[in-house]
Amino acid sequence: MNLKCIVIDDEPLALRQMVAYLSRVPFLELAESFDNAVDARSYLQSTEQRVDLIFVDINMPELSGIDFVRSLVKPPMVIFTTAYSEYAIDGFRLEAIDYLLKPISFEVFERAAVKAQSLAQLLSLRDSAKSEDLPACEQSSEKECISVRADHKTTLVRYTNIIYLESAGEYVRLHLADGSKLVTLFRLKNMESTLPAERFVRVHRSFIVNLEHITGYTKGRVFLSGGEYVPIGENYKEAFAAITQRLG
Repeated sequence: MNLKCIVIDDEPLALRQMVAYLSRVPFLELAESFDNAVDARSYLQSTEQRVDLIFVDINMPELSGIDFVRSLVKPPMVIFTTAYSEYAIDGFRLEAIDYLLKPISFEVFERAAVKAQSLAQLLSLRDSAKSEDLPACEQSSEKECISVRADHKTTLVRYTNIIYLESAGEYVRLHLADGSKLVTLFRLKNMESTLPAERFVRVHRSFIVNLEHITGYTKGRVFLSGGEYVPIGENYKEAFAAITQRLG
């Protein structure tokens, strides 16, 4: 799946490097490059071209990368770049695909691009799935599957078959009801956004559980089908307690 991109950086050398890197990745296509975010915003508002991914420097005069992304009504996927690590938290609060700290190696750039492509493929499969194409994964008019890219193929996994999801660095491991596991190149945060909130809940920074597979819980653990359990993180205890009360 090809991604059409724009690159924004007020430093000429950094801008040239990013454009050069982009030209080396077969599935990335440069739509335009800019040395300021104001012109980039005007371009996005006026162009009829599709833009899938933005590489944008954070620390720029007049309009920062953070404020630029916040100003977009429907921002595409975003990868932030900067020489200042203290901006990382703000970047991820905007659900950026990645945050690249300068100087950026091609290997780091390419890995971030692959993550963006993986997310785009997953969202495309989810949005384009039709009932006639996936009869085994449809009940009534509601979609019952998630498409997962793993082992060089796309696998359709029923929500009911997922016991829990586990973050594994830049990957997500799906633990399934039959005892098998699927590993896909994805961030847990991005995977969370594709799952139905009424069926899955984040209980830890590294774990999302399927409510249907919860068999019990204590103050610090959630017990699941198959005798497995995962921890409940401190930052998630209050939200999990509210869900369990609602479910009765």
